Amino acid sequence: MKEAEARGAMAAPGDRPSPAVRDDYAVMGHPVGHSQSPHIHTLFARQTDQAIRYRAIEVSPGRFEQAVREFRRAGGKGLSVTVPFKSEAYRLAQSPGPQARRAGAANTLWFGPDGCCYADNTDGTGLLRDLRDNLGLCIAGARVLVLGAGGAVRGVLGPLLDERPARVVIANRTLERARGLATAFAAQGEVQAVGYPELQGRQFELVVNGTSLSLQGRLPPLADGLLAPGGACYDLAYGDQPTPFMRWAERQGAGVNEDGLGMLIEQAAEAFLLWRGVRPDTRPVAEALRRGRERRMRGDRATAPAGGPPDRATRGRNADKRPTER
Repeated sequence: MKEAEARGAMAAPGDRPSPAVRDDYAVMGHPVGHSQSPHIHTLFARQTDQAIRYRAIEVSPGRFEQAVREFRRAGGKGLSVTVPFKSEAYRLAQSPGPQARRAGAANTLWFGPDGCCYADNTDGTGLLRDLRDNLGLCIAGARVLVLGAGGAVRGVLGPLLDERPARVVIANRTLERARGLATAFAAQGEVQAVGYPELQGRQFELVVNGTSLSLQGRLPPLADGLLAPGGACYDLAYGDQPTPFMRWAERQGAGVNEDGLGMLIEQAAEAFLLWRGVRPDTRPVAEALRRGRERRMRGDRATAPAGGPPDRATRGRNADKRPTER
């Protein structure tokens, strides 16, 4: 069965499951307790009248393949895949889509009635929708620095290069991994691999943090002065509080300083389209999640003891304003 037919068999509008019978979807990763994906997909399902159930499944390293098999045996229809399993998800797929093949990594799996495991990668599309459509950034002609060389970076490099930046520099602690990525994407644009010390004295209009260090409360070894005046910083990680990378970006005077919540929502909408055949409107979902984040942060400030942690760093285009909901 062709890939499109497999999707259609799962998502035909006239043949939806009854509300009492919900198709099972989930996100798998390590860690995954922080994930907003269950909330996002629940909102998508309500908006589009799709009968699905979506949950988060914590998977220990070395158990991903087994966890996928168990999910399929229990009748699961599709999976979102996050760190550190995106490359492994690609290797499991019997029929990877074009963006997954391009990246060598997958963040979306679905299981057709023909028994085939399909895969694609919606990370790059999600990132570009947020950078270009929501934040209004123009990447063409820009000098772009991407931090990290894991599965998340694999998923966004191709779409970034499609925007025709002047060059993309990949910086990674393990230089050989960065070189491997640069070689894999060399035919698609000017890509260079460097170690962090080699960034000294260089400047970039856009810096994208694709490492997992933000999840550990850590910052890559970045020198001051890397960001061009008025440049943009974007962390693929997200949370209620600014990440260490975002705090660094604030100190550098970033004109745009965002975490990956917008990308998460946009890539989730692309995955939902693959699974269900309909693309939800991301704007009301983004507004709802940002309102929820602001409420949680106001609650944290109200209960913080004297001398506690400072208020969150400001985000977005204007450092003296609260972030606007997009």
